[in-house]
Order: sequence, then C-alpha cells, then structure tokens
Amino acid sequence: MYDADVETVKLGARGQMVLPARVRKELGLSGGDEVLLRKTGNVVVVTPKPKSYAERLFGLHRQVWEGVDPDAYMRAFLRDLLPPPPPDSHSMG
Repeated sequence: MYDADVETVKLGARGQMVLPARVRKELGLSGGDEVLLRKTGNVVVVTPKPKSYAERLFGLHRQVWEGVDPDAYMRAFLRDLLPPPPPDSHSMG
C-alpha cells in the first residue's frame, strides 16, 4: 500500500539527505533554512525551526507567558543546559 505522505530519501556518504521539493514546498523551506530533528525510538520527525520562539509559543497558555520574552526565556533555558565553564587554572582562588 502506498502512503502519499511517505517519501524515500537516500543518505549521502556524509549522512546528508535532500528533502524532496514537494516536502520543502509544503513546509515552506528553502536553501539555508534550519530544521529540528526529534528522535523517538526508531522514528525521526523533521520540523521547520521557528524563525522566533515567540512565534512557536504564541497562543500556547498565553496567560503563563504574559510579560515574558519567549526568545530571552529560551536563550536562558539553553544556556542553563550547558555545563559551567571549568575554573580558571591560573587563579589562586
């Protein structure tokens, strides 16, 4: 059975793949755009990366985000995921 929403792509030698033109058009993607990959088990979901996290969060629990800059929130969230820098080995602390 053929599923019109399933596309087959081939991975290149360096793991690159080309999204079919129909998929790029439907997702509004063009060369240089970034996408997000989410792996769950053996399934990978590709979604366009939002131009702004504000667009992504707009309307989602609006009252929770009132007065919060979503882009600043996400920058802080991502910064908090990184380990702290190592102590300066030249200081005598």
